[in-house]
Amino acid sequence: MKKVLNLFDFKQQVNYKTEVLAGLTVAMTMIPESLSFAILAGFPPLMGLYASFIMGLITAIFGGRPGMISGGAGATVIVLIALMKSNGLEYVFAAVALAGVIQIVIGVFKLGKFIRLVPHPVMFGFVNGLAIIIFMSQLDQFKTVVNGDIVWLTGTSLYIMAGLVALTIAIVVLLPKITKAVPSSLVAIIVVFILVYFLGIDTKTVEDIASVSGGFPPFHIPEIPLNWETLELIAPYSMIMAAVGLTEGLLTLNLVDEITETKGNGNRECIAQGGANVLNGFFFGMGGCPMIAQTLVNLSAGSRARLSGIIAAFTILAIILFGAPIIEQVPMAALVGVMIMVAIGTFEWASLKIFNKVPKKDIFLVIIVALITVILHNLALAVLVGVILSALFFAWESAKRIRARKSIDENGVKHYEIYGPLFFASTTNFAEKFDVLNDPDEIIIDFKDSRVADMSAIEALNQVTQRYSKAGKKVHLRHLSRDCRRLLENADALIEVNILEDPTYKVAADKS
Repeated sequence: MKKVLNLFDFKQQVNYKTEVLAGLTVAMTMIPESLSFAILAGFPPLMGLYASFIMGLITAIFGGRPGMISGGAGATVIVLIALMKSNGLEYVFAAVALAGVIQIVIGVFKLGKFIRLVPHPVMFGFVNGLAIIIFMSQLDQFKTVVNGDIVWLTGTSLYIMAGLVALTIAIVVLLPKITKAVPSSLVAIIVVFILVYFLGIDTKTVEDIASVSGGFPPFHIPEIPLNWETLELIAPYSMIMAAVGLTEGLLTLNLVDEITETKGNGNRECIAQGGANVLNGFFFGMGGCPMIAQTLVNLSAGSRARLSGIIAAFTILAIILFGAPIIEQVPMAALVGVMIMVAIGTFEWASLKIFNKVPKKDIFLVIIVALITVILHNLALAVLVGVILSALFFAWESAKRIRARKSIDENGVKHYEIYGPLFFASTTNFAEKFDVLNDPDEIIIDFKDSRVADMSAIEALNQVTQRYSKAGKKVHLRHLSRDCRRLLENADALIEVNILEDPTYKVAADKS
């Protein structure tokens, strides 16, 4: 049953049955995660569900691409734990709202495009680290509290939990080979629920995490002093939360782009995410961002449109209002099995196959980003470190490429033809190319196949010409592109040099 849905400028073919079932599946997997992170941060449990409803609905309608799921994510909530402990819930609401404003500003000024600076090895490391986190977080469900201590399940409880998880995984894996009419994850949850409920099997359920019963998200203005001191307090948390949310969101958007072979809108996603977080700050939500695990659940269920995200959001609201008694009886084993399969599907197994086929620096990037993601649970830091290391590797490789071809013409003038970029990392190698003491009285440095890139390059030229000047020799620069010549003209207080234009050649043109 396919029809055309034209929703907020995204016109696409929509399979309503697939979208509805995918939305229901996503809602089932969002509930325990949102509750867990809310409890971890010391928030009221319903804050997690309210955040998932608000984030899910706003970003599904207005976000940067169909198919992506947002909710009360742990990546952003972790940032707010310290603020919660030191100043309380009201300041958390204010910080969430301010983070939303920052994200809107970033989207309005179209700064989301900088996600393109993230190299592919960093993406591999990010995704692999996230897959490991998703898997490791499921192991907590194999623990219980005994006399105030958290211990691993043993005996019958362990066997029941493991057996139900194995059954869930088996259904998720095998059902698609029989039929793809319904999402296998949803079928697995329903089957395990029925089995546990009617056989009276004693195992952990959603109710053991927290109650999911409540009302509509209440409007609430944060009760904080409106002064500079308050802004100084919450601004750092808001900026970090905004950065973490956008980093995870835009990386998730890129991942969905690759899976669906379509193109999303990063700046639109920034604005939608920001708007949702502003609403979270005023409607009792803990804030959030796109959730890669739930997004992959959504895509694996066949969703490619916005409808599934809308269905998921309203399903969560309906559960809060009416369906809590039923949902609280869903076995955690079923949700654990689904999330384990998500972790397996999230991991980029192809990255293991290319270890012997790519440069070692790329392998190092994949490993270091994954380790930071797993150990620190800080996705933004992991990506930032990966980008910085990648930039340093690129600078090092580019620095080694600078070289000089030397020759002396019939007039006794020595020519240095420079190849490769002259910038901060290559200045030392550049300076070593010149033989000031043994060179003739006049030399020409030809930049036809090079480019003066920054102030470090200008200073390197300045030092070379000073060395020749002290030896009583004259230096000419030739074939500088317009931007290179502009740099030298702007730095005329630093460097005195005769820029010689050879009449038989044209000055190199800028290349965009």
